[in-house]
Amino acid sequence: MKNIGFLSFGHWSPSPHSAARSASDVLLQSIDLAVAAEEIGADGAYFRVHHFARQLASPFPLLAAIGAKTSRIEIGTGVIDMRYENPLYMAEDAGAADLIAGGRLQLGVSRGSPEQVVDGYSYFGHTPEDGDHARMAREHTQVLLDVLKGEGFAEPNPRPMFPNPPGLLRIEPHSPGLRDRIWWGAGSRATAEWAAEQGMNLMSSTLLTEDTGVPFHELQAEQIQRFRDAWAAAGHTRTPRVSVSRSIFPIVNETDRAYFGLESRSQDQVGRLEGGLARFGKTYADEPDRLAAALAQDTAIAAADTLLLTVPNQLGVDYCAHVIESLLTHVAPELGWR
Repeated sequence: MKNIGFLSFGHWSPSPHSAARSASDVLLQSIDLAVAAEEIGADGAYFRVHHFARQLASPFPLLAAIGAKTSRIEIGTGVIDMRYENPLYMAEDAGAADLIAGGRLQLGVSRGSPEQVVDGYSYFGHTPEDGDHARMAREHTQVLLDVLKGEGFAEPNPRPMFPNPPGLLRIEPHSPGLRDRIWWGAGSRATAEWAAEQGMNLMSSTLLTEDTGVPFHELQAEQIQRFRDAWAAAGHTRTPRVSVSRSIFPIVNETDRAYFGLESRSQDQVGRLEGGLARFGKTYADEPDRLAAALAQDTAIAAADTLLLTVPNQLGVDYCAHVIESLLTHVAPELGWR
C-alpha cells in the first residue's frame, strides 16, 4: 500500500494552447484539482514553489484554501526554497494553514533549484555568508524547526496591549504536530543523511545532483536507505516518511497516446547542473499492463511509502484528474499499491 498524490509545478502561460493562462487560472485550478483528486481517492495534493516565474510562488494562501475545501487529502509543497524565507513568518503562515486543514499539511522544504533571476533571495532580504547558499537554507530551516516545537522564546512586554500567558512567548498560531510533518527535498545521498539527523521526512524528486553511473532508481534507492540508516543512528522515536516523484502516464485512450505515446521510449538522462553532474529520472508512459511491469522494477518507488505524480497542469484540471484516476484504477491495484 502506498500514499499516492500529485505534484503540480503550477505553470501558467498566456499561450492559447494552455488551459492555465494567468496566475488566477492556475491558483483556482489548483484548488479544483485538489478537490477532484480527493474525490477519486488520491492521498495528496502537493505544489512546487518558484519565485520570479509564471508558476506558483506563495503557497500558504493556496494551501489554506484547499484545506478549507477538502477534508481528507494531504496538502503540501515540494519544495519551498528556504533561502527566500523568513522562518518565523513562515511558521505563522504554516500554523494557520495547518489549523484550517485540520492537521493535514505536509511541508517539503529545501535549498531550492536553479533560479529565474540572479541572487533572487537577496531581493527578499537574505544574503548568504561567504556565498554559501546551502548553509543559509539549512540555517533558516533549523530556525523553522525550532519554533514549530511550540516552545516559548520571546520576552513578553511587561505592559502588553492584551494579557499574556506566563513565561516566554511562542509563535502563534501554533499547530501541534506540524514539526513532524516537515520534509527535506534532498538532491543527494549526503543531504538525505543530514535530513535524517534533523528529524525531517525525506522528499526525493526525479533529479539527483550526483551521478554514480547506476540507473536513477537504484541511486535513489541507495539515498533512501542511507536516510533510514542515519535516522536509526540518530535515535529518533517516530517512523519517518519517504516520498519519491515520478512522471507516470497510463495510456488508456487516444488523447493519452497523442500527448505521451512517444514517452514510452524515455530513458534516464545525465547532465550538468550548477557545475556538477546530475542524473534525471525517466518518464513512464505506456499501456497499463506494460506500465505496471516497468514500475515494478523501480526500486526507489518500492522503498518509498509515498508516490507523487507530476501532473501537466497546463493541460487542465479534467485531464490531470484523468491521469491520476487512470493510475489509481488501472495500475496501482496490479502493483499492490491499492
